[in-house]
Amino acid sequence: MNEIIQYIITFLLYDNEVAANQVGYTADESQWSNYRVVIVPNGHLGKKIVMPNLEEVKVEPLGETAQDGKNSWIIRTDIIYNTFFFISRAEELINNQRDKHGRFLAEYSILGKQNRLMIPTVDEYARMLMKLLDLPLPTPSFSHVYLTHDVDSIAHYRHVRGVVGGILRGHWLKVLASLRDIHNDPAFTFSWLISQDKKVANAKCIYFIKDTLGKGYDYPQYDLYGKDFEIVEQLIENSGAKMGIHSSYYGSLSTTVELYGHIVDQPTFLPQKQIYHRSHYLNCSIDQMQRWADLLISDDFTMMFPDQVGFRLQTTRAVRWINPQTMELTNLVLHPLTVMDCTLSNPQYMNLSEDEAYFECQRLFEKIHQNAGEVVLLWHNTIITDDGYHRSLYPKLLSLLKCE
Repeated sequence: MNEIIQYIITFLLYDNEVAANQVGYTADESQWSNYRVVIVPNGHLGKKIVMPNLEEVKVEPLGETAQDGKNSWIIRTDIIYNTFFFISRAEELINNQRDKHGRFLAEYSILGKQNRLMIPTVDEYARMLMKLLDLPLPTPSFSHVYLTHDVDSIAHYRHVRGVVGGILRGHWLKVLASLRDIHNDPAFTFSWLISQDKKVANAKCIYFIKDTLGKGYDYPQYDLYGKDFEIVEQLIENSGAKMGIHSSYYGSLSTTVELYGHIVDQPTFLPQKQIYHRSHYLNCSIDQMQRWADLLISDDFTMMFPDQVGFRLQTTRAVRWINPQTMELTNLVLHPLTVMDCTLSNPQYMNLSEDEAYFECQRLFEKIHQNAGEVVLLWHNTIITDDGYHRSLYPKLLSLLKCE
């Protein structure tokens, strides 16, 4: 438990270990004089999971510390527990509401119900602590920009079902063009994505690749050893982008383990020490995240509510996942996903116009920039082929990220 508490305090202070030693998490008044800031526990960390107190945090003067005579402070709201509650996703243990895909949505969460999705509460705690300790606030910036793409399909008309469906819908010219050359297929937009992503200097680009049975919601599956995928893989490799695992909608690990073996066999597919992951349909659970950690996946990019943009982890920064069932601090790093394209436009989600979507993304970017957080965009290669606005919106969002 002490490891978790120390990790949370250090995380709140942007990894300043020296400053973290000046923060005490104790109800023992005899110890208070040893710290610049004392946070009083509510007694729930590691025990019963309860909803956090999200009222305004009240800070009281405590006098002078015995160590250096500087002013000290006491915080009676348990911001350590609250931080744990959000970065561990403990809420999903005590709220069993799920949609038809088994996902925990924003509308079920305390964050959605209290209209707090656009407020990175954990980062606000961090800024408060830094001010109390007379530390400089983080310089406004984007610490990292991740431009990510889920490759659910590499082509519309390169498999039997796609060809038949295309012909029945009267798209036989597109079908013939695709069969002649995959570059002519409407879904083969990788060159365009690569050209756009290069406009953001120092952005890290990741393509999440499926390796599933291709059934149900995992349809269609492409052959990772076939010529079509070889063309995609070569484009991605030549662009300097990385590839990650896009695990099955059904949460099955069998195919993911096979992909993991494929990665080991072919070092060019993924770096061995850093394995990126995102779950199909943004489907995740506490049990699934533990399996990802057990698989030695290093970085996950699933963490966003599928139905609403905002800060599911209540922070703009990558954070190590704490399993709220076992109270284990794992090595799995959760990267808060900022925006998924279809969340903005789909009628069952936010159903925004292009201008409204741009405004919401701009608000998110401003919060991230203020807190020196990271931006993670998810744009599907297939979505920019439809009649929507995503092909025009994406370059506009990338322009907002070139302010560094």
